[in-house]
Amino acid sequence: MAIGLIGRKAGMTRVFTEDGASIPVTVIEVAPNRVTQVKTLEVDGYRALQVTTGSRRATRVSKPLGGHFAKVGTDAGRGLWEFRLAEGEGGEVEAGHELKVGMFEAGQKVDVVGTSKGKGYAGTVKRHNFSTQDATHGNSLSHRAAGSIGQNQTPGRVFKGKKMAGQMGNVRRTAQNLEVVRVDEARALILVRGAVPGATGGDLIVSPSVKARS
Repeated sequence: MAIGLIGRKAGMTRVFTEDGASIPVTVIEVAPNRVTQVKTLEVDGYRALQVTTGSRRATRVSKPLGGHFAKVGTDAGRGLWEFRLAEGEGGEVEAGHELKVGMFEAGQKVDVVGTSKGKGYAGTVKRHNFSTQDATHGNSLSHRAAGSIGQNQTPGRVFKGKKMAGQMGNVRRTAQNLEVVRVDEARALILVRGAVPGATGGDLIVSPSVKARS
């Protein structure tokens, strides 16, 4: 993973091109990301940048975590995230540095990671887009039932991963190859084309796309 930024989903809007075309965009608010630790192969066994952003009340910070932030002279953030570094990457970044939206530019392709909205316990029709059964013809109780889930004596069991009712949403998801439409450094905003996972106010990880065509 290349170096990216931690931001918050501010919501969706649209912007217009010079010829009047409407482009739906997600607005990501990116406060400065403070580097709290530079992990090295010799000390930690892998290379990574650890960053934090935002703020947290002092009463919500444990003593070990408070010492970790104090060591690099930065305020406690709302969490800690890491970006793995490739060989020769990130050598110019040190603990205490700030990463800002200027890292990205309009037209660049990015991957956005977030936690999808939780929908609670859902049946197969809503969760997996199953068709409903007959509304008549003798079907009185099983209109939205999943139907048969097994086979015969062989294999005589239900396969793991069978699509059934269960928890829907509230999982980590990545939207890949989204185009950066605009970067507003003055207001610390990144506008990306299309939708991204999660609810308004949720944390997002924005990083250069790993599958972008060169």
